[in-house]
Amino acid sequence: MGMPDINQPAHEFWEELYKNASPDTKGRPSAMLEHYVAKRTPGVALDLGCAKGDDAVWLARRGWHVTAVDISPTALDYARANAERNGVADCIDFQVHDLSKSFPELACDLVTAMFLHTPLAFPRAQVLQRAAKALRPGGLLLIVGHGSFAPWQWKVRSQPLAAAKDSLAELDLPASDWVKLFVGKVDRESIGPEGQKASVSDTIIALERL
Repeated sequence: MGMPDINQPAHEFWEELYKNASPDTKGRPSAMLEHYVAKRTPGVALDLGCAKGDDAVWLARRGWHVTAVDISPTALDYARANAERNGVADCIDFQVHDLSKSFPELACDLVTAMFLHTPLAFPRAQVLQRAAKALRPGGLLLIVGHGSFAPWQWKVRSQPLAAAKDSLAELDLPASDWVKLFVGKVDRESIGPEGQKASVSDTIIALERL
């Protein structure tokens, strides 16, 4: 499947992408979500860019009350079906948001932004600043991004990839308000749609609000 036309409005771009995608999911959470959240006490979670909902489902099955956000209604349909299959649909509030224009209004114990990248123009730093403001004291902000791409991934980029420390600096968060659990990169093996493999890196920002 090719990438939709990047000259479309954002909601049309992502709708086309998900309508042409399989509703099947991996059935497991993001590795960094599991790593940083598995031992935390459940509370209120906000999943930004939830896609097909594997992270939201994993959180809900562990007792979190989740607000799962995506710009694509089709993605949310896939995520809702995922939640229903796993018996946690009542624990997840699925909301359509173009995060460049609107943002959920709630106080959270966890906010995640997993690979919140786009080939379109997008105010990522401003969105993540709002994510940080949504956290209660003791809450976790977990941002995972692409540090590099596999050969089969999209070639059109609207913004260069930034190191974790540079992305954190761009957020301009008061250092006295946060504990840095980890800011850096992690290498992993990526598996492509035809089973091909490549080594890639992810940038990780894991912060706990004081």
